[in-house]
Amino acid sequence: MSRFFKNIEKNMNVDFLAKLDEAREFAGIPFIINSAYRRPSHPESIKNPTSSHIKGLAVDIKAKDSITRFKVLDALIAVGFNRIGIAGTFIHVDLDLDKSQNVIWTY
Repeated sequence: MSRFFKNIEKNMNVDFLAKLDEAREFAGIPFIINSAYRRPSHPESIKNPTSSHIKGLAVDIKAKDSITRFKVLDALIAVGFNRIGIAGTFIHVDLDLDKSQNVIWTY
């Protein structure tokens, strides 16, 4: 596993992290992770008990400007991610096969 994701590995799916690392390398920029695994008791998990974060299959990547947003999105799509949420300050990506595929949404 890449040294770049060592701090979030414990409860995360290793295949997801490997693909995320591939996207980070493609983008050529650091991926700053705002949120990764969330315990079921986390306030956001309580609001959304089907969250992919609970399964260790999702992260939110900091993206506060349009250039960063483009680089992250381009890389995620290039390596095959197909569940992406776009917010004003972050991009959510997950690899949850139990949910609809080939979707992009906004917050």
